Amino acid sequence: MSVAEPRRIVLFRHAKADWPDVADHERPLAERGRTDAPVAGRKLADSGIPFDLALCSTANRTRETWKLAVHEFPQRPRTVYEERIYEATPGELVAVLNETPEEAHNVLMIGHNPGIHGLAEVLTGSAEGDARERMVRRGFPTAAFAVLTFTGSWKSLEPGACTLTDYWAPTR
Repeated sequence: MSVAEPRRIVLFRHAKADWPDVADHERPLAERGRTDAPVAGRKLADSGIPFDLALCSTANRTRETWKLAVHEFPQRPRTVYEERIYEATPGELVAVLNETPEEAHNVLMIGHNPGIHGLAEVLTGSAEGDARERMVRRGFPTAAFAVLTFTGSWKSLEPGACTLTDYWAPTR
């Protein structure tokens, strides 16, 4: 694939976490999160996107979400556990994506709010459309994901460079 072919970034917020008396980084998934993560994984698998790479925060709840979601995939992508995703700003998340190897065309990032939601908004700029309306209406609840596309190299990824092509969130 060349850099002229569209790339996809899927921004996936971890599933619902519990609030036990542990450090924030160590919080596990709540029962609802353990139910929602595989459902989100099935939705991602049904999208037909052949993921080349998954970038996952090192926090316990993101690792648990990924473990439950990826079970639904026909093939597990290479996974990198990236500590910089935890508590990252949208700009810090762009910097992580800028380091993505050029041979990766479809990347899944499993992270946290407000960074993941902010990143979706920053990368899509003032885009309009059905998916954008759903995202604006629902926000970015736990286990939600947004599918973004762009053309170019990972190093050239910048605000407003992407199109939001799909958005999904669990129904409550």
